[in-house]
Amino acid sequence: MRLFLVARHGQSLFNVDKVVNGDPTLDRGLSEQGIEEAERLAGQLAALPIDLVAVSPFPRALQTANIAVAGRDVTHLVDDELGDVRIGELEGKSLDAYRAAPAHSNRKERFPGGESLDEAALRYAVVCERLLARDEAVTLVVCHEIPVRYLANAAAGSAELNGPLSFIANATPYLFEEGSLGRAVERMRQLAG
Repeated sequence: MRLFLVARHGQSLFNVDKVVNGDPTLDRGLSEQGIEEAERLAGQLAALPIDLVAVSPFPRALQTANIAVAGRDVTHLVDDELGDVRIGELEGKSLDAYRAAPAHSNRKERFPGGESLDEAALRYAVVCERLLARDEAVTLVVCHEIPVRYLANAAAGSAELNGPLSFIANATPYLFEEGSLGRAVERMRQLAG
């Protein structure tokens, strides 16, 4: 059985400031709490052999992944498509401004200068299909809150990618076996297509 452990990065400095960030070149990395969360993730994964780490290019995700597998010889695959939602003109704005944007409540609408939530979901589905086409037994995926939430809800067969699971803890692994990840990808495509 192939296993996929999908985790959100640890708390970032932007999370602390309640600022949105969709550009990896502007990411400021993890907060002290985020580093501690990544260290807890390392402890949770210590007994598992990890064959591959697939990670978003954002420093907060890379830092989380590197802490989680510190001291291990694990191949890293940095995939730009695992990045956070591309929010365009909302870059650096408050979380409240992001939540007030029409694109936040209408999955088909694009953020000004960015992408729609449905476009992001389809991007995440493509990444997962690429990972499913590989042959590693255990893959750790470190990315962002939205793809983890979408995958978890889609795997559960939800009619909505945003629920019923709405809270994704930082640096906490969500477990998928090959079949459940494949079903989640198929469901994401149905709901976002």
